Amino acid sequence: MPRLRKPVVLITGAGGEIGHGLVTRLSASGSPIITIDVSPLDASLAPLVAREFTGSITDVNLLERILAEFEVERVFHLAALLSTRSEFTPITAHHVNVEGMLNLLEFAQHEGESHGRPVTFIYPSSIAAFGLPDLDTKMRVGRVREDEFTHPKTMYGCNKLYCELLGDYYARHYKQLSVDAIPRVDFRSMRFPGLISALTVPSGGTSDYGPEMIHAAAKGEPYHCFVRPDTTIPFMAMPDGVDALLTLAAAPRARLTRTAYNLSAFSRSAAEIRDVVVAAFSNAKIDYQVDAKRQGIIDSWPADVDDSAARADWGFAPTYDFERAFREYLIPTIQQRYRR
Repeated sequence: MPRLRKPVVLITGAGGEIGHGLVTRLSASGSPIITIDVSPLDASLAPLVAREFTGSITDVNLLERILAEFEVERVFHLAALLSTRSEFTPITAHHVNVEGMLNLLEFAQHEGESHGRPVTFIYPSSIAAFGLPDLDTKMRVGRVREDEFTHPKTMYGCNKLYCELLGDYYARHYKQLSVDAIPRVDFRSMRFPGLISALTVPSGGTSDYGPEMIHAAAKGEPYHCFVRPDTTIPFMAMPDGVDALLTLAAAPRARLTRTAYNLSAFSRSAAEIRDVVVAAFSNAKIDYQVDAKRQGIIDSWPADVDDSAARADWGFAPTYDFERAFREYLIPTIQQRYRR
């Protein structure tokens, strides 16, 4: 009997930094894509998707419309209110980040029940799920594993950690009334470090001081870095982040030992990033004007994370180290952007 609904991939928050790369990659592979975003997609992305829905993941009626028309096989849930903004609007952050996530998990559960097999649900969590007690501890402990220091100090971090647990619940426990019950949600998440994209303008994230330095230098504008020179967290180039999403989505379920994985590509200080940018842009003017609130958030994040589980379970292997990320991807691409 032919399918009455169309099999598709659903991407929420498709207009954001990660969404740009993911839509482009998935469309090139021939996967039919539908998207949800609170704003219309960029003109460059709109032709790549089968259907674009403008709306919120908190709108249950919108999700029910999609459920009636499409057979969603994979969900990439990217929509979120980011860390800095979440600190100013914690109630809104909880509404979007947690209640929206719960809506999507219920949606995936219903999809799985309707077509008789699990829906793969990919969730980008964050390094913000960690919360180290003080800077001395951060410098002493080194690389942090997934289950260590999970006491986040921000609303965004609390949201991300709780959503990981919600996903694990739907994958392992929800409606599991007998030992042979079949899970309807195949939940998989990864804790991204600071993601740096050359193709989109930084949106004010707490870890955006790196790309903001490059954009300001390329435009010939001064930049006041909002963290101390010694501030260190792990980072990843955006193409490696998109690769990780697709690789984890394609991994055999039997190989996965966790539902949440650490990821990292390189860990460098703000001063080291500044040095690379100044070397590439001779007229760059970058100084430090520390924002105490944002500095406190970043000081609670690890200087590096242990991502050995991701490398062992599903072959995570970033292409861009620190040198390649800046010299081959970020700096030349952003230079070209502003020359145009």
